[in-house]
Amino acid sequence: MTQTALILFGHGARDPQWAEPMQRVKRAIQAREPQRRVALAFLEFMEPTLEQCVAQLADEGVTSIRLAPMFMAQSGHLKRDLPLQVEAAARQHPQLSIHIAGAIGEAPGVIDAMAEHILALD
Repeated sequence: MTQTALILFGHGARDPQWAEPMQRVKRAIQAREPQRRVALAFLEFMEPTLEQCVAQLADEGVTSIRLAPMFMAQSGHLKRDLPLQVEAAARQHPQLSIHIAGAIGEAPGVIDAMAEHILALD
């Protein structure tokens, strides 16, 4: 049986309040799909790191991970750093299938939502 999890992956910051929007997204997903396993992971400055998060999920029996980068665009972090971290995690946990989605800020629905919000500022 495949156990699937979703990781919301963010850059991270020194200010712990920076992660609050990601925590709200996590709660919104869980409210819509309470059975879905959702976790947060960060590139730097915050924990859990991707390595820590993947290890925890693997220990819980997860076999498939969808990784959602909470970035505005395909930055160097998403083009270089994230694939290297995913490759390392896959070597550590060969039973896992890890799929990386595109940057959230490039999704058409997100772009439309940002445009609507900005236009409503008038």
